[in-house]
Amino acid sequence: MRRAISLGLLIIINFAIQTTLTGFHVVGNITPNLMLILTMSFGLMRGRKEGMLVGFFCGFLTDCYMTSLLGPFMFLYMLIGYLNGFFHKNYMIEDVLMPLLVIIVDEIVFNTCVFLVYFLLRNRLEFLAYFKGVIIPEALSTALLTIIIYKLYVSINKHLKKMSNKTKIHRLN
Repeated sequence: MRRAISLGLLIIINFAIQTTLTGFHVVGNITPNLMLILTMSFGLMRGRKEGMLVGFFCGFLTDCYMTSLLGPFMFLYMLIGYLNGFFHKNYMIEDVLMPLLVIIVDEIVFNTCVFLVYFLLRNRLEFLAYFKGVIIPEALSTALLTIIIYKLYVSINKHLKKMSNKTKIHRLN
């Protein structure tokens, strides 16, 4: 129960920070994608199921805030959380290089899908300009922030694991 409440608070805090800190721009109107960092982090640390669950709620909030449709961002974040969960057993949690590479790929995939849905379907075909002007700067800013935030998420995850282990031991006694 504590894990669910903690994850819910993390999602809400990340969403609030991402949507309200308009002065936190690296290049132009490019902001780091905190919801993607959270989805990636818990997908890598906890596996496919939790990555997909965190992605669902991150995408749900993003859809409620940014679009009139319910589903495009929810599906995209869920898919990214699920796919990142495949790497769960293949790396050490304290390693920062793997999440850094994964978040860059996630950001490129995420923004390419956004381009396909929101621009290409409206006959805006300037993908190279979008790639250079939005995808690359956003991927770099998100990657830089991932270095700092991922360590925080690792410590939160360790604390939550410790608390759940204490609860399990207490229930057995």
